[in-house]
Amino acid sequence: MFSGIVSRVSSLSSSSSKKAVVCTLLRSYSSTVNEASLSVTPYKLHKLDEGPNTETTLTRDDALKYYREMQVIRRMETAAGTLYKSKEIRGFCHLYSGQEACCVGIQNALTLDDAIITAYRAHGWAYMRGISVHGILAELTGRKTGCAKGKGGSMHMYAKNFYGGNGIVGAQVPLGAGIALAHQYRNDNTVCVTLYGDGAANQGQIFEAFNMSKLWDLPCIYVCENNKYGMGTAVERAAASTDYYTRGDYIPGIWIDGMDVIAVREATKFSKEYCLSGKGPLVLEVETYRYHGHSMSDPGTSYRTREEVQEVRQQRDPISSFRSRIVEANLVTEAELKDVDKDVRKEVDDAVGKAKSDPRPAITETYTHVYHNTPGYSVRGCDAFSVHASS
Repeated sequence: MFSGIVSRVSSLSSSSSKKAVVCTLLRSYSSTVNEASLSVTPYKLHKLDEGPNTETTLTRDDALKYYREMQVIRRMETAAGTLYKSKEIRGFCHLYSGQEACCVGIQNALTLDDAIITAYRAHGWAYMRGISVHGILAELTGRKTGCAKGKGGSMHMYAKNFYGGNGIVGAQVPLGAGIALAHQYRNDNTVCVTLYGDGAANQGQIFEAFNMSKLWDLPCIYVCENNKYGMGTAVERAAASTDYYTRGDYIPGIWIDGMDVIAVREATKFSKEYCLSGKGPLVLEVETYRYHGHSMSDPGTSYRTREEVQEVRQQRDPISSFRSRIVEANLVTEAELKDVDKDVRKEVDDAVGKAKSDPRPAITETYTHVYHNTPGYSVRGCDAFSVHASS
């Protein structure tokens, strides 16, 4: 074995190339480990003496799980973009590509008993809260097998303790405070994670929610997913202060590298423990980046250069960087990750095919699920069976 390594290395001129080849070859001859110690991107703190751990451990099972979840979301969003361009998806469609480490890191520090409420860039969150790829793509294509029976679309997906998917900018934040109040009232030892974007961070209702949640010390984790652009406006042009983790003023805050899934996970673990200790809410800024435009009508290149997007993809991509780290830590092999990629590709391709062939809801479904437990009655002029009386 070692004679083969020596012959391979001696043919290289660069010392760095020799080192890389030695590490790769030795790794291929060794078995993987079940756990590894990792350092995460340092945090920035506001009104906190201590913050989340910057040294942590990652198990082999978790490494494979997080990698697969991020890959599913990335490939699902790519498929959604293709379906939109082929007019299988109509209306609004906001893709999450580039931000996968945010939802994967946060959800893997929570349980499904904890609540989540987010804005309209919700496909990744819907998947992490238990909705299948097929359920999401069928919803996007307006099929009755979709998670909201084809009537919600991109911005309105829900699951147990997942309150959407909300289309009005920033309006989900006071709703999140209300959900946290319910958790506190029930004393069920759970939190509500309330997400919004950097564009929504300047909405007045957010500061009203901050005030009430701190006044009552609600178990609410406010998360600003700062993807650097609110629609087509860079954060520096929209906000006098872009330190969003300090925006809570009297509420402590944490800045997190949103491209580092382990940093996001550790910060969320810390935040949940903090909130449940009775200290009240926290404001997190998860700095990330979206690769596509704000929505499908936005090419995303008129207010930023293609070179900027490409640089982030090459140097900070949450999936490729995580892939490199877990391979270097000997938690997984490249061959195993290729098998994951193959499995993910099949899952998404199968979901696309099924979503495109599923039936659409009947026209009569337009009038159902307007209210919960609706009593039997007809609305005049709204269906074929109504009576058009003039008096």
